[in-house]
Amino acid sequence: MSDLTLSPGAVRPVRRSATTEAPWVRVALILGVVGTLIVLLFAPLIAVFAEALSKGLGAAIESLGNAEARSAIGLTLTVTAIALPLNAAFGIAAAWAITKFDFWGKSVLITLIDLPFSVSPVVAGLCLVLVFGANTALGTWLVASGWPIIFALPGIVLATMFVTFPFVARELIPVMIEQGKAEEEAALTLGAGGWRVFFTVTLPNIRWALLYGVLLCNARAMGEFGAVSVVSGKIRGQTATMPITIEMLYNEYLSVAAFSMAALLALLALVTLALKTLLEWRHADQLAASHRH
Repeated sequence: MSDLTLSPGAVRPVRRSATTEAPWVRVALILGVVGTLIVLLFAPLIAVFAEALSKGLGAAIESLGNAEARSAIGLTLTVTAIALPLNAAFGIAAAWAITKFDFWGKSVLITLIDLPFSVSPVVAGLCLVLVFGANTALGTWLVASGWPIIFALPGIVLATMFVTFPFVARELIPVMIEQGKAEEEAALTLGAGGWRVFFTVTLPNIRWALLYGVLLCNARAMGEFGAVSVVSGKIRGQTATMPITIEMLYNEYLSVAAFSMAALLALLALVTLALKTLLEWRHADQLAASHRH
């Protein structure tokens, strides 16, 4: 008979719960989390859509159809469309350099990639003004050459790129560390060139992490306010993005127009969130590496 067999008079071990809190504590914690979500997330979203539709759907659509609103929407989408591929290229290059090569200053490079997480967007915008502003030698030369940076599209793109460029790199670095160098080295041994190795080996292995990082970058780019407000000059119909236009309309007590654009921006964010959630659900294994680090 096995030593683990209990004798007739033995006391069976009592199975204990993984947690020792009383049931009312668990209920209180769950209600606290749900209540926080309602107050900080769902209630504001409901309020935004309610204010946008306070005078009917027609008024909301009409407010989004005027020239200034169309310009703000177009500018936001244009800036995002420019910043995303540039950040994706930077993120791939940075992740490749950090994970595939050993060099002096690697830790410094990783720290610099994380810099936008700790620097205020307003400070970032001010730095761009100090470098490219009309009062600087470089800024004066650029304006004279017909290529202004500040109070123009290039400045908005630069500000957006600064606050969003860590997202792609930070998603790719853990994945590429997890995968190692064996497959690339095997492909090089078989005679494949560098670009062929990248497109046939590396890129397929990181595609879902890359897409995940691009989605995060997209959500951040569309909603950026601080850095863009400094470098854009808030010129109506020219350099006012959707977040800036929302602020200006709200300050002028045009609540329907302000909340209609806010609702549209929220819808774009919700679409991005839905795509992100779908990606996590469909490709959880491929994304797990990045979330373990």
